[in-house]
Amino acid sequence: MIHDSDKILSNIQTGFSQIFFPNVCLVCGRQPTRRDQHICSFCLYNRFETAITDRRESSSGVILPDRVTMQQALWKFDKAGLGQKLIHHLKYERLTNVGRQLGSVLARRLNQSPVVQKLLSQHPSVLVPVPLHPIKLKRRGFNQSFYIAKGVQQVLAISICEDGTVIRQKNTKSQTGFSLQKRIDNMQEAFCVKKPEEISAKTVIIVDDVFTTGATSFELAKTLIHAGAESVMIWTLAQA
Repeated sequence: MIHDSDKILSNIQTGFSQIFFPNVCLVCGRQPTRRDQHICSFCLYNRFETAITDRRESSSGVILPDRVTMQQALWKFDKAGLGQKLIHHLKYERLTNVGRQLGSVLARRLNQSPVVQKLLSQHPSVLVPVPLHPIKLKRRGFNQSFYIAKGVQQVLAISICEDGTVIRQKNTKSQTGFSLQKRIDNMQEAFCVKKPEEISAKTVIIVDDVFTTGATSFELAKTLIHAGAESVMIWTLAQA
């Protein structure tokens, strides 16, 4: 009888949850196929311009630094569009399942690439979400890149580096409106590897939400390589 009452209570709670927090696609408003999803399958695969390419090491076309073997993004960034809206939901409205879902899509797309399969087979791999400075982490309450990495991990079964392995030691200014050189200067010595054994001799996959000029990702990659990483790949949801 207790079991039945618990089930009834659970159903009531689910009903109220659907009324006040309906599980609908953030893009089109329709109901996704699973309760842990925020974007329906149609929108995921039909409403965004793909950035991933099998023909180049870099989907942005930038020249990659030494031992940065790949830079790829899932979608091209549509400023003030649907992609920016989804990333805003993830970063500022704490819809962390958006990060998980899109991270899983990113991993499935990239895992189809023979280049990625070869790189992952050569050395042990580890995921490194781009860390936030402690001040920003406290203010936001979570790191959106960690949840994107969780989505990648669900597909590829690659471990995420231990908390505190890589830290952001410099509270950098927002880079919006900065020139490329000013972005590079702003990111100088922004990161530090506290646990080099976590990344030593491994293929490190940097995970972030948006790739713009590469100033942040390339500075982090340089720090990781100096600390002993074998090589670095950069995977992001969007490419500006």
